[in-house]
Amino acid sequence: MKEELIDVLDENGVFTSEILPRSEIHKKGLWHRSIVVAIVNEKNEVLLQQRSSNKEKNAGMWDISVAGHISAGQDSLSAAAREINEEVSVLLGYRTEIKDFRYMYSFRKEQKFKEDFIERQFYDFFILRTSILDDKTLYFQESEVQAVKFVELTELEKKIENKEIVERPEIYEVLMKFLFRF
Repeated sequence: MKEELIDVLDENGVFTSEILPRSEIHKKGLWHRSIVVAIVNEKNEVLLQQRSSNKEKNAGMWDISVAGHISAGQDSLSAAAREINEEVSVLLGYRTEIKDFRYMYSFRKEQKFKEDFIERQFYDFFILRTSILDDKTLYFQESEVQAVKFVELTELEKKIENKEIVERPEIYEVLMKFLFRF
C-alpha cells in the first residue's frame, strides 16, 4: 500500500507548497493538518472507537469517533467524510456527506512520542449528529479499529478521568459544552 502524502504547513498553518509522505512529516516534526470528528446520536451519546492494538501510537486505547490526517490537496470536510467512510461504516450502506458536519473550531498541538515521531498538527474539529447510526449496525476497518460503542457523557468523563482514552482535552472540553446544550 502506498504511503499517504500530506501537505506541509508552516507554523501559522499556511501551505508551504511541499508535499511529503506521512512518515517523513512525523520524522522531521513538520506542521500538517488533521481532522477530529465526534459522532453523536439522538440520545446525546458519543461514538468511541478502540484503536487497533497494532497502531503506532495510542494502541488499544479508546478514542473520539474518528481522527485522521488530511491528504495532500484535500480540504478538512472531505477528509472528515473520507475518514468516517473508511474507518467506521454502516451495514445499511449509509454514506456520510459533507453537509452533515458541524464545524466546531481549530487548534494546534505539538507532541513528541519518540525521537523520530513528532506531531505538529493543526486540528479541525467537527461534530456529526445523526439518528441513523447505532453500534449494532456499525462495522469498522480492523486495521484501524478493534471496537466501537456509543457512550453517555458520564462514561466519557470516567474514561477521561481514568486515562483510558486518547488525551484530547481541547476536544473533550468543547464537546462537553456542546452536549450539555441538548
